[in-house]
Amino acid sequence: MNKLIVTPSPHDENYTKTTTIMLNVIIALLPTLAAGVWYFGPRAISVTAVTVASCILFEWGCRILMKRENTITDLSAVVTGVILAMNLPVTLPYWMAVIGAFVAIVVVKQLFGGLGQNFANPAVTARIVLMVSFPAAMTNWIAPKAEYDAVSSATPLALGEGAELPSYAELFFGNTGGCLGETCALALLIGGLYLAARRIISLAAPVSFIGSLAALSVIAGEDPLYQILAGGVFLGAFFMATDYATTPITTKGKIVFGLGCGVITFVIRNFGSYPEGVSFSILLMNILTPYIEQLTRTKPLGAKEAVKNEG
Repeated sequence: MNKLIVTPSPHDENYTKTTTIMLNVIIALLPTLAAGVWYFGPRAISVTAVTVASCILFEWGCRILMKRENTITDLSAVVTGVILAMNLPVTLPYWMAVIGAFVAIVVVKQLFGGLGQNFANPAVTARIVLMVSFPAAMTNWIAPKAEYDAVSSATPLALGEGAELPSYAELFFGNTGGCLGETCALALLIGGLYLAARRIISLAAPVSFIGSLAALSVIAGEDPLYQILAGGVFLGAFFMATDYATTPITTKGKIVFGLGCGVITFVIRNFGSYPEGVSFSILLMNILTPYIEQLTRTKPLGAKEAVKNEG
């Protein structure tokens, strides 16, 4: 005789576990890490190793201090460490990278309750804190295939008027200055499409993010292809604007989120003091996520709003 078992959702026994999701994200980031090593040398590996190890250590320590079940085996700390490294220049001192990991794991993630409870993307917030705290170190770029102590090079977005701009091919394949994981659009595109094919992410937010930035660039008389290939648009669109905990759940919400990121990125790039605005746009939209979800949530079929009693 079959028994009726009543349990909380989800009821699908084959739902994707957190560890599986995180493992797929790590796999998707491997082409980008490989491109970073190819263009910026073995120090890209050591910077990534420092951020990953620091994130794991901080999460392990926090869970012990808070007397909660340890969560380092779910690989979320590893993902945060890798994404944080992708947002850093390869020349950044290791101790600064450790501070970034502390901000991401301790301040943004664990102090708010752990995975799924954080209001903002840990890696994005850590990058912004490091950028504000150590602006010189966070903008110390080197040209691809250059020595670690080589003369600094500007990113494509920071090149002044009259400077020779990189070609589309250089931008697409990553042969430009920038963070170790944001320059190669091809590697990021491969990783993003892999996640979409595995149904780990929806393309709603990335497409609306990239599309809105391109559309605004056309309206402003700028080169839209250059704007979406330069800087951290692909890294932000595929790997940070798709974070489960800090972005809307509904498809409409994801589209609104992506549109907001594109608009804010355009505004900061054209009217702000920073040449890049991807991280700031994602953080600002993270803050608005609860309101976006409230406005775009699906109403149950046949449901009616409660009538307020007057008087």
